[in-house]
Amino acid sequence: MDVNEEFWNCDLEDLKRGYVEKQELYLCVLCGHTVEKGLIYPEQELLLEAEKYMKYHITKEHTSVFHHLISYNKKLTGLTDTQSQMLRYFYEGKSDEEIKTEMGAGSTSTIRNHRFVLKEKERQARMAVTLFDLLKEKDHHAPSVLVPHQTATMVDERYNVTKEESHKMLKKYFDEETNKLKYFPAKEKQKLVVLREIATLFTPKQQYSEKEVNEIIKRIYDDFVTLRRYLIAYGFLDRKKDGSSYWVKSTS
Repeated sequence: MDVNEEFWNCDLEDLKRGYVEKQELYLCVLCGHTVEKGLIYPEQELLLEAEKYMKYHITKEHTSVFHHLISYNKKLTGLTDTQSQMLRYFYEGKSDEEIKTEMGAGSTSTIRNHRFVLKEKERQARMAVTLFDLLKEKDHHAPSVLVPHQTATMVDERYNVTKEESHKMLKKYFDEETNKLKYFPAKEKQKLVVLREIATLFTPKQQYSEKEVNEIIKRIYDDFVTLRRYLIAYGFLDRKKDGSSYWVKSTS
């Protein structure tokens, strides 16, 4: 189950609450955590049924859907750093005067101007969502392309790859019998497709030592240093500054 696919394909109401309901479980579209229906989950002194536990998970792991989404990079949100910070203040219910004091600069008129600009951005976003929803009803020729992973460091034309093209690239670069990488591609689109595949070798929320990361990569390719560096650069893996611990990068 690809959490990136679920995140980008769920409807707006599901995205706002942070999870989708499946036949036998609830899936957090923010991180991929699942909760099986029909079970009772103990949490501190409470006993929670599945959906309530999923809501608890959203709060515990992500603070809120808003806090999770606002942490995405500007290429995904379309917001400048200042606009993101302003939205945080507004979400916290701060007044213009309180925001001015907390920022230590500007004036209340500056804050009001930010509100106006963001309101205009909201209207544009509503218009865009409506137009693209209507487009889906008519455009039957649009190819299915790769969706950006949520921790992508750059979202650009490299993601303009159809699923069919991606499948062909994987067949080209990976040996069908051994699943080993034949060679690391030079072109950016092909690098992205290959790195996405390699990233699936790592388990989310698990901590790895550098040696463990190297050993996992070496199973498919000898130059583990290059692949390890690219996995971090492209936002698939993250690590501590001293390199003592690695993990699948998450937005939470």
